[in-house]
Amino acid sequence: MDNDTTIEKRESEVVQAERTRSGRVYRPNVDIVEQNDELLLQADLPGAKAENIDINLENGVLSIHARVRPRRDEDATPYLTHEYGVGDFSRSFQVGEGIDADRIEAEFTDGVLTLHLPKSEALVPRKISVKRA
Repeated sequence: MDNDTTIEKRESEVVQAERTRSGRVYRPNVDIVEQNDELLLQADLPGAKAENIDINLENGVLSIHARVRPRRDEDATPYLTHEYGVGDFSRSFQVGEGIDADRIEAEFTDGVLTLHLPKSEALVPRKISVKRA
């Protein structure tokens, strides 16, 4: 992968903001795929809604935060078994300068956030046609 288009995990080095809401915070699993013209990042955010997902790119750090509301009142529900944890999701990545920040797009379907991180035009491989002389 070209150094200018790298995306690095930075959880330990990124200062996390203080939470104003109590509860669990999960680190979503992600897949990152390099394609010819973009990096594709897919993050699992089960239980989240598109309107509760915040994505920010600041000083080369791409941050994903999704707020997930509890399915029911935890204190008032008489669970027989309680295995499924509900909480927010948060994850940050260091993004290389070879990503065109102005063209980043996001979509959210079936609990999966997909970020399209386009490479800068100068880094995209291109085919040069040969003209007959």
